[in-house]
Amino acid sequence: MAAPTKVLMLHGHSQNASIFSKRLGALRKSMGKGIEMVFIDGPIVLLPVDLNGASSAASFAALGASEANTTSSDPSTTPRAWWKTNPEKTIAHGLEESILLLRDILQRDRYDGVFGFSQGAAMAALLAALLERPHSYPPFLVDGEAPHPPFKFCVAVSGFKAPGSLSADIFGTSYSTPTLHVLGRNDVIVIEERSKGLLDLSQSKRLEEHDGGHFVPSKANWREFLRNYLTNPLGVIPSPEPKNIIQPTSDD
Repeated sequence: MAAPTKVLMLHGHSQNASIFSKRLGALRKSMGKGIEMVFIDGPIVLLPVDLNGASSAASFAALGASEANTTSSDPSTTPRAWWKTNPEKTIAHGLEESILLLRDILQRDRYDGVFGFSQGAAMAALLAALLERPHSYPPFLVDGEAPHPPFKFCVAVSGFKAPGSLSADIFGTSYSTPTLHVLGRNDVIVIEERSKGLLDLSQSKRLEEHDGGHFVPSKANWREFLRNYLTNPLGVIPSPEPKNIIQPTSDD
């Protein structure tokens, strides 16, 4: 019996592994035994001061993290991130810490691909690019080599390019890991213009859009599509919303 497809799951800003897993409950259940999703926590714990007054229930809900609570001692509700940014969103404080955490995780096990949402999608694409060019950030290396082979695929939902010079160094002009970009037409958190920065770096990309906002689409048609994609990312898989189909492209 073939081993299941193992997917590293990276949560969005203000979520954590537990919140993201619960948010994707219907999607997880639809995967069956052929796909194993491994949810991990970002290393950066967010405090009220980090959220610029945005730690209200409404603000967390907009980020897909309504369960988050900065004052609770319950780790399953602790808001986390892969980095902290400035109001201009031009720097990524703590990105190095996240890269080293992911290095250690990748060193211990093998993953077929990575799936991220929002800031986690930005982290997922950056990690995919880093596995292609591991020497672009020497601390990522283990005994002078990459800790893990390049991913077979990346899924970036509401993704964007991580800010800062380290991200620019890792991406260079482009990255080639086959990447499914999923955008919400009514996403007001990560707007289309911001997502375009990541799309433009993606050599082997497929773009799918849904009519919703800042979330991972999980209606039955999307669950089926994502299951099929994770099983065979290079296959010819019908769009979940045929009117939107943009087939995979590979830029020269």
